[in-house]
Amino acid sequence: MTRMIILGAPGAGKGTQAEMLCEKLGIPQISTGAIFRANVAEGTELGQLAQGYINQGKFVPDEITDALVKDRLHQDDTQKGFLLDGYPRTLAQVGALDEILLEQGHTLDIVIELVTDKGALVERLLKRAEIEGRADDTAEVISHRMDVYAEQTMPLSRVYEQRGVLVRVDGMGTIDEVQSRIQDAVQAL
Repeated sequence: MTRMIILGAPGAGKGTQAEMLCEKLGIPQISTGAIFRANVAEGTELGQLAQGYINQGKFVPDEITDALVKDRLHQDDTQKGFLLDGYPRTLAQVGALDEILLEQGHTLDIVIELVTDKGALVERLLKRAEIEGRADDTAEVISHRMDVYAEQTMPLSRVYEQRGVLVRVDGMGTIDEVQSRIQDAVQAL
């Protein structure tokens, strides 16, 4: 069983790397960003609520996100493991995830942090916005997201490092090079 989180700044390649790793391990990728974007596209109540936050480069409030993750982690396909991509993002969400896992009698096996260069990330995000037509990836929003990440999410790596489950992986290079580094880290468990 592998229960893991992937951390990294916006544009670090978390989604791409998570998808490849999950396919190899046979576990579901749980991406809160993708779930929110799907709800926005479908015009659901959650999607409309999330849209305002996403367009401003803000995180959707913890109580909404926590409930979404709790529901998802209680689904049958997560029993063999899972990879959380985009959650937790705050110290409060770390506590909520701890409670969810405790209820299930589980703990995290590994937290992978992709270490990247900020300048390269801004370029990646602007290129992605152009290719995918993502309204949430403007230069202003990207800058704000980087600031929010530094303020709220980077402290998570310290928490997981203190718990002994954090592994930092060089996130620069080709997709395959980064994936190889991640797989090496997981196999070292």
